[in-house]
Amino acid sequence: MKHTNMKLTGLWAGIFLTLASFGAYAGESHMTEALKHAEAAAKADDSKAIVEHAEAAKAHAKTADEHLDAGITSLNDAIDHGKLKHTDLAKKSAEEAVTHLKAAQ
Repeated sequence: MKHTNMKLTGLWAGIFLTLASFGAYAGESHMTEALKHAEAAAKADDSKAIVEHAEAAKAHAKTADEHLDAGITSLNDAIDHGKLKHTDLAKKSAEEAVTHLKAAQ
């Protein structure tokens, strides 16, 4: 049991470090774009610009949210498969999670 807890701790630490490193390498992420457009909407002086920027912000935020949900699902699958010792399936699910989490940025 102690060995399993150490593995899980290592896995979570690896996931955290991986996620932390995404920010350093990502270009313009969905969340960055959402924030930029939301800020532009807040600073805009006319309703047309507010609507345009708010719609763009919402689209980017929604896309990021969808990828985060898919990433969490893939991480849950990786955990479930890993607990069942299905290494190949667990690895594939973890790789899918990475893809979605990168896309969410």
